[in-house]
Amino acid sequence: MNSADVIIIGGGIVGSSIAWHLTEAGCRNVLVLEREAQQGKGSTGKSMGGVRAQFATPVNIRMSLYSIPFFARFDEAMGHPSGYRPQGYLFVATTSAHLDYLRGNYRRQVEAGLQSVRLLDARDVAAVAPQLRRNDILGGSFCATDGFVDPYSVMTGFMRKAMERGARLLRETEVTGIALDARGVTGVETSRGFVGGRTVVNAAGAWAGGVARLAGVDLPVAPLRRMLVPTEPFDKVSPRSPMVVDMNSGFHYRPEGRGLLLAWNDPQETPGFKLNFDRGFIEKVLTRGVQRLPCLEEAQVNPRRAWAGLYEMTPDHHPVLGPVKQVPGLFLANGFSGHGVMHSPATGRIVTDLILRGKSDLIDTELLGFDRLAAGRWLHETAVL
Repeated sequence: MNSADVIIIGGGIVGSSIAWHLTEAGCRNVLVLEREAQQGKGSTGKSMGGVRAQFATPVNIRMSLYSIPFFARFDEAMGHPSGYRPQGYLFVATTSAHLDYLRGNYRRQVEAGLQSVRLLDARDVAAVAPQLRRNDILGGSFCATDGFVDPYSVMTGFMRKAMERGARLLRETEVTGIALDARGVTGVETSRGFVGGRTVVNAAGAWAGGVARLAGVDLPVAPLRRMLVPTEPFDKVSPRSPMVVDMNSGFHYRPEGRGLLLAWNDPQETPGFKLNFDRGFIEKVLTRGVQRLPCLEEAQVNPRRAWAGLYEMTPDHHPVLGPVKQVPGLFLANGFSGHGVMHSPATGRIVTDLILRGKSDLIDTELLGFDRLAAGRWLHETAVL
């Protein structure tokens, strides 16, 4: 454990993807530090697992255009399943403003190279999701290559393959300090001792702000609780259903096992490390769910099976990727604002490119750089769930 060429703080899906991409590019002396006894105990294991290219900003669309085909071939590349199910995302519009919004997004998505997205009229929406209340539906958008993955399985596949190529994973190892000299990073202090290395990647998820402070960096990433409610077995909605998003209320659902997984982003939720599930949320999500999916009245919910996880939010709902110029050797892969799982392949590729080559041709990395936040060059992603 004395030293490593690259030290990654955080062994979730993002840190695991970076480790794999580094080893794939020939950098084998990689050390991943995970403070928990098991990987995936943070946000990875609590994610809804959705993957989509239906975003509003070109940079997010391009990250999806790399990531989704990656998930499709993941099993072959890793020898491990991703659980990718291309069942689509259906956005349902009930106002002309929402329709205009979807049309604008559609144009940007097509311009970026997305070929499987289409705009729908009300009859098309009813054909894709016949159980919806449809009297107020005006139209929507659907992308057949959107869908879901198994986040824990993807994380495991990345890390196992990286370790086959020489990467090391240390669990139950908390980073307590980042050491610096006049040239930048020299290593990290951990609960198991010091590890030397001139390149450190912060992939600590919702805890990234605290890790950044260890190097004297003020990183505006805040934890925000998101809660998910699975139903008991429920046969009124096909297990082949897409992820359905009611743009009016924000309620969304997808098949999960023999039932459904229900979600809604409560606007009254406040930032903080709140990992408890609030049972009052069940009434909130079901009330909004039944308004769009009336058959949900017949579904049963066991509160003990519901859970809470944390988004890692930035002010503009876009990640912070790349080097911190003020601290040479420190790289950030943080602030995905709910899109960390779906963009984990692209993140691994981009961060690896920046570490090894100083640039990436996948996206314009200046758009997501740390300096954009202080300079006020915010990107405004409005397609946030």
